[in-house]
Amino acid sequence: MEPVRTCVGCRTRAPRSALLRVVCVDSAVIPDERASMPGRGAWVHETSECVNAAVRRRAFVRALRVSGPLNTQTIEKRLNGYGQEVNGSK
Repeated sequence: MEPVRTCVGCRTRAPRSALLRVVCVDSAVIPDERASMPGRGAWVHETSECVNAAVRRRAFVRALRVSGPLNTQTIEKRLNGYGQEVNGSK
């Protein structure tokens, strides 16, 4: 049985493989592809709806237990297609 996590955006439970783990590094939300980076992580569906809901509700701030605003540009760029593999190259 696969582990289940809760998306901080839509608050639904889903298998770990269906969600993206994010961590906070220097006040920036960074995707953790391998789910192996140190520190506290949060799980979110890789959709703009869930990410926008998490930003709007300040769910990343609460889940990652940080104070102050977070820079979410990295994860938003990822959702818009930047940094994704194209034809086997990055």
